[in-house]
Amino acid sequence: MFSFFTKQGPTTATINGQAIRVDSKETLLSAALRAGIDFPHSCRVGGCAACKCKLLSGQVKELTETGYLLSDEELDQGYILACQSVPKNDIQVAVDMDTQLLRRTVHGRVSGQEKLTHDITRLTVQLDASLPYKAGQFANLSLNALPGISRSYSFATPVQADAQVSFFVRQVPGGLFSTYINGHHLLGQQIDVEGPQGDFWLRPADAPLLLIAGGSGLAPILALLQEAARNNIKRPATLLFGAREERDLYALAEISALAAQWPSEFRFIPVLSQAAADAAWPGARGLVTEQLAALLPTSAHAYLCGPPAMIDSCVTILRQHGVAREHIHADRFTTLQDALAVSA
Repeated sequence: MFSFFTKQGPTTATINGQAIRVDSKETLLSAALRAGIDFPHSCRVGGCAACKCKLLSGQVKELTETGYLLSDEELDQGYILACQSVPKNDIQVAVDMDTQLLRRTVHGRVSGQEKLTHDITRLTVQLDASLPYKAGQFANLSLNALPGISRSYSFATPVQADAQVSFFVRQVPGGLFSTYINGHHLLGQQIDVEGPQGDFWLRPADAPLLLIAGGSGLAPILALLQEAARNNIKRPATLLFGAREERDLYALAEISALAAQWPSEFRFIPVLSQAAADAAWPGARGLVTEQLAALLPTSAHAYLCGPPAMIDSCVTILRQHGVAREHIHADRFTTLQDALAVSA
């Protein structure tokens, strides 16, 4: 049976003008790291997009579906994930090394652990030093109690003067790190926070804001809104929050506080997908996508965070209703299991 890798020999990859050898079956990222290039990366399995780069020439074999992590605009511009790209021939790529220079690891201790729902924990960390980041970005977390294991989570608050950061950790079935966070007493435990990473943050504009969150995807959306309120952003905002049942709704006090201080119109619409027909829930039911068209503000700029399937469906509807691709910013919350399943 024919395989792409049959007779595939070494190729040359030129990264920001520096040529390196890429062995047969080797990914661009692996070759770059072997050659001593400090190439931006994190998960190495196509689950975070930290290693994205622009393919200037040549062709690559992509080991996973990159559409879950790269925006339509990035795909149109030729961006690839280095950890999931095996060169078919000699290639040239450009990568923003500045993002790597801004990243650093800060030590800290767990200073707060609060159960938000049955499967989401708010983890608060007191850092030893301030870590600058933009609201909406994420970091890699590593616990001393779980050596060799690191997972990516979005900051749930903007930068604080006291150097505290917080994250919403949803328990993933079979997930070692998330299960440990949700099931063990962690106060005082040492933790490392490496960041910032990601390009999900509020862009300057005057257009109305449409924000869509699903599950723990509320974390970067909340941080983004809190930072906007702190900066007195006066853009009308509509927040759609998709959850399964009423018990899955959380951070309602923070959202109410945001609505009270927001200097323009602020609408919050929680949508439950599995609310029983006879339940007392008075709000919207069904999928977020079923509510989207009726609630879409005119000329809105959209910020979406949550499971890939929800994000992709929302993006399709937004495009159908005239929202330009450059005005849609998405952070797809994939898990390590998601990435491995796609590559299998």
